[in-house]
Amino acid sequence: MAGNGGETTWCFSQVKGTLEDDVTEADLISCVEFNHDGELLATGDKGGRVVIFQRDPASKQCVPKKGEYNVYSTFQSHEPEFDYLKSLEIEEKINKIRWLKRKNQAHFLLSTNDKTIKLWKVSERDKRVTGYNTREEGGRPRDPARVTSLRVPTVRPADLMVEASPRRIFANAHTYHINSISLNSDQETYLSADDLRINLWHLEITDQSFNIVDIKPANMEELTEVITAAEFHPTECNLFVYSSSKGTIRLCDMRAAALCDRHAKLFEEEEDPHARSFFSEIISSISDVKLSNSGRYMMSRDYLGLKVWDLRMETKPVETYPVHEYLRSKLCSLYENDCIFDKFECCWSGDDQRLMTGSYNGFFRIFERGCGAGAASARRGELTLEASRDAAATRPRQPLRARRVAATAKRKKDEISVDCLDFNKKILHTAWHPHESIIAVAATNNLFIFQDKF
Repeated sequence: MAGNGGETTWCFSQVKGTLEDDVTEADLISCVEFNHDGELLATGDKGGRVVIFQRDPASKQCVPKKGEYNVYSTFQSHEPEFDYLKSLEIEEKINKIRWLKRKNQAHFLLSTNDKTIKLWKVSERDKRVTGYNTREEGGRPRDPARVTSLRVPTVRPADLMVEASPRRIFANAHTYHINSISLNSDQETYLSADDLRINLWHLEITDQSFNIVDIKPANMEELTEVITAAEFHPTECNLFVYSSSKGTIRLCDMRAAALCDRHAKLFEEEEDPHARSFFSEIISSISDVKLSNSGRYMMSRDYLGLKVWDLRMETKPVETYPVHEYLRSKLCSLYENDCIFDKFECCWSGDDQRLMTGSYNGFFRIFERGCGAGAASARRGELTLEASRDAAATRPRQPLRARRVAATAKRKKDEISVDCLDFNKKILHTAWHPHESIIAVAATNNLFIFQDKF
């Protein structure tokens, strides 16, 4: 995937966001999600806002196609709240966004903060009604005594308006912070997960949900693990998976029992006792789990790498991809600055043949399937790319340069020393277009869009 001079087939398309000098905490992007056809791309931020971008129609007509998006709608999804019973502030930060499949002219999406999930309807209005009998054109009520004849209202073209309105609010069902929401393949139900419980909701019912997983012990002092992520199977509406801080993934079947306290399968890799250290349990915690689009495979992200599992084999992953193995020698300092607790997400390409996840210093990794099956992965099948606002890197159609990090003091000319990495520049959130080689990468308050030029 790398060409001459370290250039790759990936090139810069767009960057959205303000310069770093103007950034505030509320502007930091906290989630990124394409809709099912890739025509829309949504981001949520720490200020509770949702920004929706729409694919530029002209960018699809040119040859080769371009992955260019324009702002379509911006709305405030969540506001800060205060739980008076527990004396806790509830942040407005958007934790997750999930799109529903389109059934009519409107678009629907779910967004959640730590406690409340909302179903939003996003619709267009490009016509207006004129000729009302009971009110003036400006909207003010007319005096009935002045109405001497009846008119038939007419519909006329108007400037396009995009409206976002909350259709359902699902609240008060989670004691702990919501870390995941996932739509079922039936498009009627969805799950929401916090540290200790997973609830099943119906999209039409807001005042009740069913608790399908509960790992809270009778005595909280006996707590040994928490739920870190959960997702429905893409085609089997009765199956879902959830990961834990102990590095395990459980596959549950809702047909077996109302409460899925017994899993159907447990995916866990045995730890090498010789490699065990103080940090072993922390770095083995799974921060994200994603089922492949085909439904046969599953990808999990822990602190140092990616693992691909075959749902038919529980004992060990079929592929392992080290993301930033060079950080293993830095775990002590990463523990002291809390970076070791960062939760990186991961995503599949539309054809399930490539994987993507983030790292530090504005770097993100792309892996070709099969390059990481062995102990030593093939260099040609993996890429380290950088999301940077550097003028040379943000010219349209500019090929990205493959980056390399030197784990030791000896480094080549084009390599970066591990001691020079900026751990404040984290790529935690990424998304892949469902049908094309277009990727979206969130870097602090900026959204970068890249595409494969082929």
